[in-house]
Formats: sequence, C-alpha cells, structure tokens
Amino acid sequence: MKKYLVTGGAGFIGSNLVFALEGERKAKVTVLDNFSSGNYKNLLGFSGTVIADDIASREWFDRAGAVDAVFHQAAVVDTTEADQRKMMAVNVDAFRNVLDYALKYGVKRVIYASSAATYGNSKCPMHEDQVPTPENVYGFSKAIMDNVARDFAAEHKDMVVVGLRYFNVYGPREYYKGKMASMVFQLYNQMKAGKRPRVFKFGEQMRDFVYVKDLVRANLNALDAAKSCVCNIATGKPRNFNEVIEALNKAMKTDLAPEYFDNPYAFLQLKTQADQRNAKALLNYRPEWSLEDGIADYVGILEKTRI
Repeated sequence: MKKYLVTGGAGFIGSNLVFALEGERKAKVTVLDNFSSGNYKNLLGFSGTVIADDIASREWFDRAGAVDAVFHQAAVVDTTEADQRKMMAVNVDAFRNVLDYALKYGVKRVIYASSAATYGNSKCPMHEDQVPTPENVYGFSKAIMDNVARDFAAEHKDMVVVGLRYFNVYGPREYYKGKMASMVFQLYNQMKAGKRPRVFKFGEQMRDFVYVKDLVRANLNALDAAKSCVCNIATGKPRNFNEVIEALNKAMKTDLAPEYFDNPYAFLQLKTQADQRNAKALLNYRPEWSLEDGIADYVGILEKTRI
C-alpha cells in the first residue's frame, strides 16, 4: 500500500485530495495541518492519521516518517495578507522545510501548489515560461516557491518536484475559507438567500475557472510525471461572471439578475487564461468539467451539505 503525506490536508483542496488518495488510490494517507485555516469537518470520514503541527516546525518529521510522495498544499492563501514577512516565511521558508523532510526520509516525489497569481496582469494565454509579474506578495511568494523548487530539483536529480499553478478553483469543501472562498460559492450564497448576485460592473471580467475535481485529477496525474516541472492547472477557457451567474441560475432553478457595482480596488485582473500545453504533455492532464457542468455538480452537493 502506498503512503502519502498531504500538508494542509484539512483545507479546501487538500481535503479533496486526501479522499481521492484514499478512495481511488487505496493509499494510506497522513495529514499535516496546523488548523489555522483548515477545518476538521473537511476530514469527517477520513480513515488516516492527522498530525497537528506547523510546516515550519521540524518536530513532525519523525512522526510523518517515510512516504512515497508529499502533496504540499499548506500555505497562507489569503491574497489580501499584508504581512510580507509572514507570507514569505510560511509559503517559501516552510516549503524549504518540507523539501528538507523529503531529503531526510528519501521521498522521491514532491507535488506542491503554486498559483496563477504569479502571472499578475500579464498577457493571455499565460504560459509557464513567462517572467512572473505578481501584483501582490502572495503571488510573489508562489513565484519564489517555483524558483526554490527548480533549484532543488536541479541539485537533486533523483527526485521529481512538480509545481501546479492553480487558477480560479471552486468546489466542495471550500465552505470554511470565509472571504477567500470562490466567487462561485459567494454568489451561490447570495442567490440562495434570495438576493441578487453582486459583481463589479459589468460582470465582463474573465477568469479561467477550474472545478476542484479536475484539480485533484491533476495532482494524481503528477504522481506519474516523468520529470520535474511547473504546469498550469485550469481549463484554458476563460469565462465571465455573467456566465457564472447564468449557470448558477440554471442549476438553482432561479432567475436572479446581477447587481452591478463599482470596483473599489485600484487594480483588477481583467482576464486569466491558462496555456495548457505543458499540463497535457507532461501530466496528461485534460480538464473534464465545463463551467456549467461543474457548477451544476457543485450546487447539487451544496444542496445536500450541512455546513
């Protein structure tokens, strides 16, 4: 039986990955989480073990022991976090710590979460070879993580280190993310309460939305990657917020018109779109969920979920 360590396993993406590893791969999974943003409810039904500790610590090394691969999802994910030192310490320095753990225990594969935030407002479609132009310290921290991973993989050629640049993810188990939950979830909650969904004028900003089930598939595919790499994980098909609302109305059987309001921020990313060529070639990744199908599936789950 394969053994995997998932850092941040009580969080949104991490918990989805944990259950896929247990269910699809029949693996033994250990979760490492400090529960600063993760929630135990995301792990209800989990049959593995949980280490309640911080990735910046080294005390968990021996408790985790040897595994076949690490899925590193733990991070400060609040893109509005203004404490630059905190962001860099958790997202970069603690990542180095995870790599040290892998070295100590002979773990030959590390798969980690990067982000489309590294691209900032650069031209579309966004390709992994573009020079990073992040607009906030979160995106900067992820760009530096990619640099750390590249240099580490070059020095340790017997290891495979795969970075996955997540685009705009939505789906089950994001309920505890608060203000950082996806716009799909936030708009759903407004509409569920009978309110008109509120978006910036005039709902034409485009995002490369990706359903979390596709994201999990990319992580599982990375277990078979032949070499170290960084890949965009998205659909490659940007959609606007008006289309999100339309899909929600259809899935929820409502007819609520959007309420447009002025954007209060000096900066707004007008469009994200992933170039998917690397993901297809290196990970055999092909997204299966369209925006409409993903939202319909998600709404069906939300209607059955007690939060």
